[in-house]
Amino acid sequence: MKTMTLTMPLDMHVHLRDGEMLETVAPLTSYSFSGALVMPNLVPPVTTLDMVRGYKKRIQAAMESDDFEPYMTLFYQNYSRSFLEEVKDHIIAIKLYPSGVTTNSEGGVASFDIEAMRETLEAMSDLGIILSVHGETNGFVMDREAEFMSVYEMLAVHFPKLKIIMEHITTREAVKMLDQYENLYATITVHHLMITLDDVAGGMLRPHLFCKPIAKRPHDREALLKVALSAHPKVMFGSDSAPHPKHTKESCGCGAGVFTAPIALQLLCEIFEANDSLDNLQAFVSDNAQQIYGICPDFKEVVLVKHDFVIPEMYGSVVPMRAGETLTWSIERVD
Repeated sequence: MKTMTLTMPLDMHVHLRDGEMLETVAPLTSYSFSGALVMPNLVPPVTTLDMVRGYKKRIQAAMESDDFEPYMTLFYQNYSRSFLEEVKDHIIAIKLYPSGVTTNSEGGVASFDIEAMRETLEAMSDLGIILSVHGETNGFVMDREAEFMSVYEMLAVHFPKLKIIMEHITTREAVKMLDQYENLYATITVHHLMITLDDVAGGMLRPHLFCKPIAKRPHDREALLKVALSAHPKVMFGSDSAPHPKHTKESCGCGAGVFTAPIALQLLCEIFEANDSLDNLQAFVSDNAQQIYGICPDFKEVVLVKHDFVIPEMYGSVVPMRAGETLTWSIERVD
């Protein structure tokens, strides 16, 4: 039977939420990954050292695995250098949200004034703290990421020592930026490798595929597939797995987010196998992230086998992507 062994897989963009939802989803990520970059957009957002420490303790208490590292982040504000010096050993990135572009981002950046941001971004550059960015404007929904490229360019040019992660990229414009600026990197989700806007709303509306940034056009998906399947050294896997209770997805005002945490590795095996690229999956789901972030997670091997797996209809209160469907890969064991 065909098998695939992934060593120390990493999810470099995940939403674990808090409270009861955290207790449901944290074990699903910690089971199959060695570590994950945890997003800070709680209510209220994670903005202090005490909040980072408290949230990490709650995550660790909810996990079922002791060989998993939650890599912590702060919600971007214009922090002082002295504060960043105090917190730098407890985080590896700061997540920047433009105000109002996605879930719980209302306190994000309203104006990209370089001078107002300079102290924080220069301190991050000097201290080795990575800037992780949700790159969208508030323009027309299909153009929001492409319109944000000028902001990435401005940040990359003004702060050349700052590592900048273009999170969950969805467009060929973002892919092109990877090779234009040395300090720009990117995460790519599994669902954006699979779907376009047509899958979300081309026929019956499928709320469990609705996310931000929204899935784009076929040529955008092809650009993402090209760099992911080749394991381009500046891209890495970040699921952006974002759980919402079923009643908030199947409702007016549908919550933005696709829940893939428990099936991400199986889906990736399907995609990479279908494109004769399984040999590159290890780099995409671990090696590149270790190099980009300078991390070395605890050893873990996830062994996947070519064997049918039926996706549960629900995980707690959350409906996963492709609920009820059959995948051709299963997780056989985790060592």
